[in-house]
Amino acid sequence: MDESQRNIIHVDMDAFYASIEMRDHPEYRHQPLVIARDPRTSGGRGVVATANYLARAAGIHSAMSAQEALERCKEAVFKQPDFTKYRAVSQQIHDIFHEVTDKIESVALDEAYLDITENKLDLDNPIEVGLFLQQKIWQETRLTSSIGISYNKFLAKEASDYRKPVGMTIIKEEDAHDFLMKLPIEKYRGVGKKTVPKMHELKVFTGADLYQLSENQLMHDFGKFGYMLYRRVRGIDDRPVEYLRERKSIGKERTYGQSLADETSVANQINFLSDLVSDTVQKQQKHGRTLVLKIRYQDFTTLTKRYTSKDFLPNDPKVFAQYANQLLEEMPDIERGVRLLGITITGLAPLDFDNISLPLFEIKGKDL
Repeated sequence: MDESQRNIIHVDMDAFYASIEMRDHPEYRHQPLVIARDPRTSGGRGVVATANYLARAAGIHSAMSAQEALERCKEAVFKQPDFTKYRAVSQQIHDIFHEVTDKIESVALDEAYLDITENKLDLDNPIEVGLFLQQKIWQETRLTSSIGISYNKFLAKEASDYRKPVGMTIIKEEDAHDFLMKLPIEKYRGVGKKTVPKMHELKVFTGADLYQLSENQLMHDFGKFGYMLYRRVRGIDDRPVEYLRERKSIGKERTYGQSLADETSVANQINFLSDLVSDTVQKQQKHGRTLVLKIRYQDFTTLTKRYTSKDFLPNDPKVFAQYANQLLEEMPDIERGVRLLGITITGLAPLDFDNISLPLFEIKGKDL
């Protein structure tokens, strides 16, 4: 299919984690809300996961330290993230996506690409599909979203970011050039804090400036990213919506506000994480050959060790915990204080009869 004949939607939930908390706690709605550990009680530690729009107006943004967020907005309310709740809401939203299409590429809990060229609603107008998604998400979750529609993923993403919150923007092929020429260079996806100064040195401030640079010059200055920029400023992006992409690992980890410093506490957490991983692996109908244990100490030293089996590991939390504890014995002493533990299963494959070891020559304990 010609790239320009595709209809791709990018759905981006508005301040997702903060919006969920404002929905569940109405008292937060008129306060600058920051989703992070409160630096006043955590010794200044913590990173902002997201913030509502009142907090953003004070200059607070994701990945900022919680301490800096507090300095920028003394009246900010801090709420520790609840990722179990956020994942559950994300699943609700993805269930709505599946009412439209199964060609879904999840980027994060709060955003995804949908190829709606052919869709379950039998709608030819992508705007109608976008409205259906926004309205259904609101009806079922009481959360707002911004929608970008275009003929490729890059432009759909730029469109969803163009008018937030509760926005909907469509970029048609005939309008793409004008849109991209006016776009500030900072808005081009991938152009980050380190790239912007170099762009400004080259007198590149907008898409129109970028358009004037040759492919060779861009590749000389920016390598592979330069080649991508040369194509993007011309509205070219032939990447498909990768809805068949296989998950390569399944893991769970927990960070502890008060460090673990005794064997019992660590053992309990390994059992807890093993249960979570086993449950998820089972739900995904997968199994894997490698178990990875991750540990971060009080001094922020982070180590990982792995065990790989010749056969697929049985999906049993007791087995996962057994191997995790064996790996733990090879780690430095936990009396140093443990800030984080994580267990991951990798080398995943579908759980089917083609790759399960069966005792073919044994029936009821008797060899044939």
